[in-house]
Parts: sequence; C-alpha cells; structure tokens
Amino acid sequence: MGNSLIALGYLIAASLFIFGLAQLSKVRTARRGNFLASLAMLLAIALTLVHMGIVDYRWIVAGFIAGSVIGGLFATRVQMTQMPEMVALFNGFGGGASALVGLSIFFGSLGALETDPSVSNMLGGAHVAVTTMLSLLIGAVTFSGSIIAFLKLNGTMRGNPILIPGRHVLNIVLLGGTVAIGAVLTLGTFDANLASSLTVAVVSAALLLGIMAVIPIGGADMPVVISLLNSYSGVAAAMTGFVLSNNLLIIAGSLVGASGLILTRIMCKAMNRSLANVMLGGFGAEGGDSEAQQQGYTNVTEAGPEEVAMILADAASVVFVPGYGLAVAQAQHATRELADILEERGTKVTYAIHPVAGRMPGHMNVLLAEADVPYDQLVEMDQINPEFKTTDVSIVLGANDVVNPAAMHDKGSPMYGMPILNVHESRTVFVVKRSLSPGFAGIRNELFDYDNTNMVFGDAKKVLTDVLAELKSI
Repeated sequence: MGNSLIALGYLIAASLFIFGLAQLSKVRTARRGNFLASLAMLLAIALTLVHMGIVDYRWIVAGFIAGSVIGGLFATRVQMTQMPEMVALFNGFGGGASALVGLSIFFGSLGALETDPSVSNMLGGAHVAVTTMLSLLIGAVTFSGSIIAFLKLNGTMRGNPILIPGRHVLNIVLLGGTVAIGAVLTLGTFDANLASSLTVAVVSAALLLGIMAVIPIGGADMPVVISLLNSYSGVAAAMTGFVLSNNLLIIAGSLVGASGLILTRIMCKAMNRSLANVMLGGFGAEGGDSEAQQQGYTNVTEAGPEEVAMILADAASVVFVPGYGLAVAQAQHATRELADILEERGTKVTYAIHPVAGRMPGHMNVLLAEADVPYDQLVEMDQINPEFKTTDVSIVLGANDVVNPAAMHDKGSPMYGMPILNVHESRTVFVVKRSLSPGFAGIRNELFDYDNTNMVFGDAKKVLTDVLAELKSI
C-alpha cells in the first residue's frame, strides 16, 4: 500500500513537472508554471525521502533550511541583469549534485571489492555501473562548464573567446580518455585503491573538459551555451535517477534534458548557426577593438532627448527593441513609463523581441514582465518584421548584433544569414547606446551609418527619463 501511494505521488509530481514546463513557454503563464514546477520538486523530495527510508532527518532539515535561505537570498537580491549568470550557476549546481551523488554511490560501495573485485557487481549490475560513470562524466562537465559561463557572464573572465592552440585535439583526447577510463573501470576488476584513482581521473578529466569546452565561446553565443548546459544538467540528473532506481528523477531529468536541447536548437536556428559552429567556431574573437570599430563609421548622426521627443510626439506607431544594454541600465520601468505616455497620445506601441537578445533565452521577456509590460505588446521577430516598413519610429535600447543589417547581405560577415530585427526599414530609428562600440559579436554595426538612424548616446534609463520629461512639455 505504501509503495502504491509513493508511486501515485511520483505520478502526480511528474504531471506537475510537465504542466509547469508547458506553462513556462508563455510569459502570461510562466509564473504559474514556475510555481507548479516548484511544488512538484517539493513533493518529489518528500516522496524520495520516504521511499528511501531515511529516518535521521537532522541533516535533511539542516540542508532544507540552508538551501531555502540561499535560494531566498538569490531570489530577492539578484538583479535582472544578473539573471543569466544565476541560471548558469544553477545549471552548474544541478550537474555538480549529480556528480556528487555518483561519487557517494561509488565510494560508499568500495568495501564490496574486498570480496568481489568486479566494479560492475559492486555497483549492482552493468547498467548501474554505466549510468554511474555517465552521471560522473556529464555532471562534472556541466559543473565546470557552467562555472566558466558564470565567470564570463559576470565579467570576472573576459567575454571574448579564449582560443587555446590545439584545443580541439585536446578536447577529443579528454573526451576519449574519459570515456575509455570509464568503460575500463565499468567492465574490469580492480582493488579499492586503483578503482578510486581511476574514478578521480574520470572526474578530473571531465572537469577539465567542461572548462575547455566553454572558454572558446564568446558572449554572443551565451544564450546557446546556457541552454545546452541546462540540457546537460537534465541528462546528468536522469543518469543519477537510473543509479538510484528513482523513476521520478529519470522523468524530471529527461524533461529538462529534452527541453534544453530543443531550446538550444531554437537558439541556433535564430542565429542561423549550427551547434557545432557555436561550440567550435570562436565567434566574436576578431574585431573586438572598440576604437578600431568606431573608426569605421562615416555617416553617424547624433540626436538628443529633445529631438527624440519631438519626433515621438507626431509618431503614429513606435516599436521598442530591447537589448542587454536595457538590462544593464535597469531601464525597463522607464521604457514602460514612456510607452504609457505615448499610448495616452494615441500612439501604437509594441516591443520587438529577438530570440537571442540579452544573455539567455527569454531574458527580454522576463525583464519587461518585471515592469508589467502587457504581454500582448511583446511581439516575436517573425511577427514584427513585416511591420517595420510601416513603423514611424523604432527605438533600439542597448541591442546591437540582433539589428545589424550586415547579416542580410554581407557574405564576408560572420553574422551573415542570421535572422535580425529589420529596424532599418522603419521611417526613423533611434539607437540608444553608450558608444559606437561593437556588440558581443565584435563587428561593426551598419545600422549606425544609415541615413534614417540617429544615435542617442548615454545610459538608457537616463536617456528615456529625459525623453519622457521633454515629451510631457510638448
């Protein structure tokens, strides 16, 4: 009876995971989806503790309290600009937890080698041994790779690709060596000391592989990296589920792994890049010299808040194009205030959302939702692009690469073929940016030289506040 109730609880938790994940796909229902997924996780933890027969709850309670405090601090103190690195860090925690569980299972069973030197038998069968090694390998790669992504995103490590000579050969050697050692360890017979040494070697090589895989990737490709690492963390969790014979962990890990991989595919498609190109290409390594990039502009026109306000006063339609600069300036609320004034004057206002704007998938949606921007005003790239030709004013807020027309015609550009927001087709374009420096891709933005483009230099929040004040005086 007890096992049946636990199985029923697992089924309910798995269903909540699925429903929560489905609702996370839309901004309007994302908050409810997050709540359902959190409820599912709480139920899963409670059921797992009962299922495994853990009776000493002192450490469990201590861990629950410590984790709740840390999670609460993250949720209340981390700014929206820091959300990408927090997601990267959480991916790392997920992979690290899977690796630690695999290590605890392995080292907790070492005593069995004294009577039977077979590692496979020690762990309870070949399938458990294989999934334990995969849990260690994928979990360690996810952990170290996510830490590098975190350091790149928060500025501790430079965001440009770090291209180590011979890195591809080294990565192949690390991956092949890790898989080979894991296979030998899984199939062979060893004493406890040698088995321990080989396991440490697997984890160490996997950690180094995670570092080597992420450091060549630049800031422009971070949305893809975060999605892929999220997928890795799910696969690692699923492998741990097989190790523990926990069906719910297998289901939850598979959901995360599959959804992360699908999202990775969507991100690659949005940039017209293959996953191999993202992971191996070193995109953004060249052309990162800001001064050199600025010298390439010949037709830049500068405007101030007063000029922007005068043109907005007569505009029938305005499209805001948010980018990472909006997040850095925390200008989402100022944007919403300006949009409200425009709507009061009868102007149609929409927000153009590029799939890879910002530093993680959905970054702009979450940022604007924080300012209570109406969901129906957030328009995806494919739907908004045909409307730019009839748009009076487009205001680009800290976006760069996702509005660069070079992607449409310059076959020599590394961005060639990447779908962009066609803001250059608007009657007037205002680009709010601190300088003419390049974006994550490290290349010159042709939009800045267009005749219908006006550069408004400065912090996005201050610029919009000044524009708002000028508009109110007209």
